[in-house]
This record gives sequence, C-alpha cells and structure tokens, in this order.
Amino acid sequence: MGIYEELVARGLIAQVTDEKEIKNLINSGEAKFYIGFDPTADSLHVGHFMALCLMKRLQMAGNKPVVLIGGGTGYIGDPSGRTDMRSMMTPETIQHNCDCFKRQMERFIEFGDDKAIMVNNADWLLDLNYIEMLREVGACFSVNNMLRARCYEQRMEKGLSFLEFNYMIMQSYDFYHLFKEYGCNMQFGGDDQWSNMLGGTELIRKKLGKDAHAMTITLLLNSEGKKMGKTVGGAVWLDPNKTSPYEFYQYWRNVGDADVLKCIRMLTFLPLEEIDKMDSWEGAQLNTAKEILAYELTQLVHGEEEAKRAQETARAVFAGAGSHENMPTVTLAADDFTDGKIGLLSLMVKGEMAASNGEARRLVIQGGVSVDDQKATNPTASFTPDQFADGIIVKKGKKVIIKFVVE
Repeated sequence: MGIYEELVARGLIAQVTDEKEIKNLINSGEAKFYIGFDPTADSLHVGHFMALCLMKRLQMAGNKPVVLIGGGTGYIGDPSGRTDMRSMMTPETIQHNCDCFKRQMERFIEFGDDKAIMVNNADWLLDLNYIEMLREVGACFSVNNMLRARCYEQRMEKGLSFLEFNYMIMQSYDFYHLFKEYGCNMQFGGDDQWSNMLGGTELIRKKLGKDAHAMTITLLLNSEGKKMGKTVGGAVWLDPNKTSPYEFYQYWRNVGDADVLKCIRMLTFLPLEEIDKMDSWEGAQLNTAKEILAYELTQLVHGEEEAKRAQETARAVFAGAGSHENMPTVTLAADDFTDGKIGLLSLMVKGEMAASNGEARRLVIQGGVSVDDQKATNPTASFTPDQFADGIIVKKGKKVIIKFVVE
C-alpha cells in the first residue's frame, strides 16, 4: 500500500484534482506540498494538529513539506465557516503568533536542507502594489464564481466585507508564488478551503499555461478539527500552558464511542492492520480504544513522560483514588475573594466550568457538580482561603475536573 492509499484508508482525503498524477507524485515521494496556517492565536490547536500529522506522514514517505505561516493573510482573516468578521490583529501580535507557531511546529516537522521549509507570506504579500496586483491577478478571477464559493457562504448572510472578499485572491496568490519560487507542486487543506485552493490552481494555469502541473487535494482534516477542537473550556491548544497535558489527554479520552476509531485512524501512527482489528470492539473495549487514542496523541504532542503521567492521573481520578497532582489547576488570588470568601458559582466561572453564574447554578441544582467527591446541593455555598490549604477539587459531571488552590 502506497502512502496515498494509506491516506484514503485512514479517511483523510475528501476530494482531489488530477488524482492519477497526485497519487503518483505522493507515492514516489516527489510531491513538494504546502499547507497554510494563519496565526490567529499564540498557539496551535487540535485542528492544526491534524494538518501537522498529515505533513509528518507525507514527509516520512519522502515528500517535501512547505509550511506556510500566514503573516500576510493574517492581516485580512479567513472568512471560511464564520458568521462574523475576525478581529483585526496588530502587526506585533501577528509576528508574536508566528513565532509561537514556528516553535511548536518544530516538534512535528523536520526542517532543514532537502527536508522541509517554513515560509511566511508576509514576505511577498505585504510588498504587493495594489494596482499591479489587480492587473496581474484580479483579472483572472470571476466575481460571479467567487460569490458562489462555499468559503463565503455564511458570511454572505450577515454581510461580507471587501477586506474578507480579497482572502481568496491572497490565498491563490500564495500558491502561485510558491509554485514559481519554490517549485511547490501541490497544496493541501480542509474541505472548507476547496474554493480557495481551486482558485490557486486555476491562477497558475491561467498565468503559466495549462501544462503547469499545480495540483489540489482537500482532506477531512480542517472540518473534523473544527468539530473536535472545542471543549467546555474553549479551544484545545497544543501549548501546555493553555491546555495541560492532562486536559489534552482527557479531551481525547472522552471522545464519543462513534468517533474513537475514526480518530485513531486519522490521527495516530498505529498500523492500519492493528486498527482494523479494533473494528469489532464494543462496550468496555471502546474505553480501551479511547485510552489508546488519548495516550498516543498526548505522546505525540507532549512526549512519552507527560503521556504516562496524564494516563496515570486519569485512571486514579476515575477510580476515586490516587494523586491529583497532574490535573488542571486554577490558582486563586487575593482579589478573587470578597469579604474573605468565594462562592461555588464564582469558582466554577473562574475555572471556565461554566460561562456564567446562572449556568453554574443550573448545573449545581441539576446535581451535576461535586466538591471533593461530595455532591454539591447548595448553589450559595462559599469557601474561605483556609479551606484551600490542600486544594479543593470540583467536578462537573465525569469529564471536567479542576483543582483550585490559593497562591
């Protein structure tokens, strides 16, 4: 089985152009492909992780990744899948986020001569002359076709700004530039990026002739990542300071029964033959599959030692015994207390276990909250700093567990 066939078997490929040529390039290790990452935050998240796993697989098969950091497109913001416009970031914030991405990516991708390169589209987009850009690139795009694109679909309902409307042209120009300057012959992205990616392929062929071998492939990675990349406390980040290894482990340990084998296929590097044997698993065996998934992915992101610690802590918490030292911890400051105490509802909001006091109150009344393994029945309960000497452990259901301490 070639690497292309493996990607298909793992459920990654959604659609392609020029499938025969793409298959031959990838299987022979001759693809020089790019995936773009806009620096919308100071950490990569689960959706990015799926793309990084794909790049790692292809690099291991001899193909050459081009990691594109969107320092230029970050000034505009991708409208795909959004109902509102992204907040505009300062140049300083964009650069800081780019630096954070680079450090995290080096854990997954091997950079160096003839291995992988990292480029920033700010290096060419920020110097473009607007009139020249319109003449060279704008003439190649049909506004009618652009307005039918899926990436603009939701934004059209509430109003699409001209700023965002240009995103497709910028992304298309990226592929055109990478093709000319770096010999990048293929682009990958999520299925919500299909229109933008086709724009790049068509731009190359219109500018350089139909014989220009620029190819497009889309995957289930971004759409699945956006579904899986959210949890009760917000996004699941790869930065351990934003999502601890334990939280990361628990996130994957708690995926639904229907999703666990799909996630194992798409994200882990376990052999397909081993995964296929799990297809008949059910009941308690699915919990074993979830542990395998959580351990494998935590090991990839945070290393073997952190994966072991997270697994041991999770098992101890589930059994109601053992150490809680590795679980998510929220440190309270003096100004979190009013008149020498803090209420349970405020505690839950502080720990992002609920979005508001009202939501926290409903959870307590419904019996879904416990404090130090005792079901909480009083939403007006409060705690003094002295009670946090050994920490207070608050659970919301079975999946969300936070230890609160006082600095």
